[in-house]
Amino acid sequence: MMDRLETLKQIVAQNPADTFARYGLAMEHARAGQFAEALAQYEAILGVKPGYVAAWYQGGQALERLGRREDAKQFYRRGIEATTKSGDGHARDQFEAALDTLG
Repeated sequence: MMDRLETLKQIVAQNPADTFARYGLAMEHARAGQFAEALAQYEAILGVKPGYVAAWYQGGQALERLGRREDAKQFYRRGIEATTKSGDGHARDQFEAALDTLG
């Protein structure tokens, strides 16, 4: 896993706007239980591409694992906005379910 992390870090360092590589890096951090690092990558993606729906969802998941429930709710709400704009009803349902779970 560390080899993948290091490889992805190098790719992102060479091309910080590569949201695909950055998302992969975020997911590797999450798999390693490094949720703060994963969240930083999701936030970086959203700074470049605010319509990146998966980053809103996974960022919310990372926030939940960090115990930041209110922040997670905000991420899910922003994800709902993004899915409404893109017309992705299935993803919107997933965000709404995640938000409902948090109360």
